[in-house]
Amino acid sequence: MTSPTTTPLGAALDRLLDGLPPRQAAAAVERLIASYRGRTVAATPILRDRADAVAYAAYRMPATHQAIAAALDQLAARLPDWAPASHLDLGGGTGAAVWAAADAWPGDRETVVVDWSEPALALGRELAAAAAFRVEWRRERLAPGVQLPAADLVTVSYLLGELPETARDGVVDAAATAAGAAVLVVEPGTPDGYLRVRAARDRLLAAGLRVAAPCPHDAACPIEPGADWCHFAARVGRSALHRRVKGGVLPYEDEKFSYVAATCGLPPATPAPSRVVRRPQLRKGQVLLDLCEPDGDGAGAGAVLRRETVTRRQGAAYRTARDTPWGGVWPAT
Repeated sequence: MTSPTTTPLGAALDRLLDGLPPRQAAAAVERLIASYRGRTVAATPILRDRADAVAYAAYRMPATHQAIAAALDQLAARLPDWAPASHLDLGGGTGAAVWAAADAWPGDRETVVVDWSEPALALGRELAAAAAFRVEWRRERLAPGVQLPAADLVTVSYLLGELPETARDGVVDAAATAAGAAVLVVEPGTPDGYLRVRAARDRLLAAGLRVAAPCPHDAACPIEPGADWCHFAARVGRSALHRRVKGGVLPYEDEKFSYVAATCGLPPATPAPSRVVRRPQLRKGQVLLDLCEPDGDGAGAGAVLRRETVTRRQGAAYRTARDTPWGGVWPAT
């Protein structure tokens, strides 16, 4: 696992946190935890000032960046011959999705970040300054009817849970309209986060987009709401400063997230045969894989969840299964 301080974003965050008084950081982090865990949508931006924005960057940005990067990696794997020339990020004021897109597709691109919080946008601008990204940081409240600039890639990152329920569909519709090629929606990997992603997936399909990841199909999700939820995990390295801010001991954490990536205006993405939707279970001489996959071929096909047991007798398949991650494609390519 790469140390966070060896990445450009990790180094930028450590420089930022190094000058933040510990008591001020702790107080801001505690308030943010209460805000993000609450179910009441804020009437004003959660990040009210620079101290809040810095605390958010310390407490959440490494994890949100890694989750978005993991989702974009899966989108890139399904579209190996495509890279976005422009990027619109909704709700990602400190710029986590900007850094994640640069990880997935190195190179120059025009980017616009739209967020309600001016302190978050200012901090995002500050963090990105050394990376020479071409970014416009635009303050605007995201609501139904919002006019968005067109972009090849539109990311809606950790935003829907902060919006009133009545506004979410309109923002997803606006993202679908603005997208020239792909839309990515990422939410926390909780039951509620999954339901928001599931609703966004339905609207993207209704708008004519095709699902590229994680689902290996465009059929209705086979998971019964309330009984389970689809989510994945991204391993996040912690620097010493990051551990101190979070009060953690381990040099890593796992960020649980739900996502959907959908495409339009492109040749259809290469579908995954099936997706590993739970952490693989390693048993003596066997690996248990919980899979989501199409049920049959052709138009109108549904989708199913099933478990596949790969045993040591299967040789190369068994060795591959042992290395297949949660969220990976099976059979692995």
